[in-house]
Amino acid sequence: MKILITGAAGFLGSHLCDRLITEGHFVIGLDNFVTGDPNNLSQLAKSPNFQFIKHDISQSITIPNKLDAILHFASPASPNVMSPYGYPNLSIQTMKAGALGTHNCLGLCKKHNARFLLASTSEVYGDPLEHPQKESYWGHVDPIGPRSMYDEAKRFAEAMTMTYHRVHNVDTRIARIFNTFGPRMRLDDGRVVPNLILQALKGKALTIYGDGLQTRSFCYVDDLIEGLYRLLLSDYHMPVNLGNDVETSIIDFAKLINDLTQNASGIQFLPKSRLGDDPQRRRPDLSLARHILDWKPSVSLGSGLTKTIDHFKDTLGLH
Repeated sequence: MKILITGAAGFLGSHLCDRLITEGHFVIGLDNFVTGDPNNLSQLAKSPNFQFIKHDISQSITIPNKLDAILHFASPASPNVMSPYGYPNLSIQTMKAGALGTHNCLGLCKKHNARFLLASTSEVYGDPLEHPQKESYWGHVDPIGPRSMYDEAKRFAEAMTMTYHRVHNVDTRIARIFNTFGPRMRLDDGRVVPNLILQALKGKALTIYGDGLQTRSFCYVDDLIEGLYRLLLSDYHMPVNLGNDVETSIIDFAKLINDLTQNASGIQFLPKSRLGDDPQRRRPDLSLARHILDWKPSVSLGSGLTKTIDHFKDTLGLH
């Protein structure tokens, strides 16, 4: 297939480019580098099956040659208010990527009769009252809260995707992606995985906001990419949760990072997150993904963290 990936220089987008090219597809990567890193695509510079376009997908674009699929992954993704790459500091860009970007991608799909896959998020569930979260759960969200620009952009993107499917018969897929980690995450984007690993590698105490009992379910990037690829090739149009269903408290997660990095500086507790609607529990119900895609994550948290720590060591020149 000939496939367009928006957000191609981002964490997930760049791994998708690698996988799709490995599978024999031709990939057009599109990114404006607001949060993406050109280095994430350096390994593809000489590939005859890769083409790059620098462009903001919230602006209209014409692709002259036939496309078979579009994967829309362009969006800031970090909730950290202290990071220049966090969506609270890129609020307008985040909403444009979710609204105008999705609209432009769906228009291209309609024109090319191409398949569409939307990178949605577990954030559409908000701070959930149902646990674990099934795709049928409508969520518990604040549409005007301090992180609403991301949550509502993705919820709107899902609504537009399903509308184009129903009205224009566009062949759509929606992936609700839960916390994912691995190589190529930005060390400075402020999300919990790079933030804690960076602190540990510098021999500092790991900072936790609140009591550390809040939970996340961490999925290694290779597992997620496998799920996304299976979803792309499926014929299922409704949202599908993709992530890891092993729930881990932030305090246990921090202890594991300290153990793996042999960091003896311990843990420092700080006041609760500055984003007041930070979810307290997050864990996907993966029953649908197992049934539809015959997929489940296989990389353990310890193994995935070891690979990620090694990558960050290389990035920092610590090997």
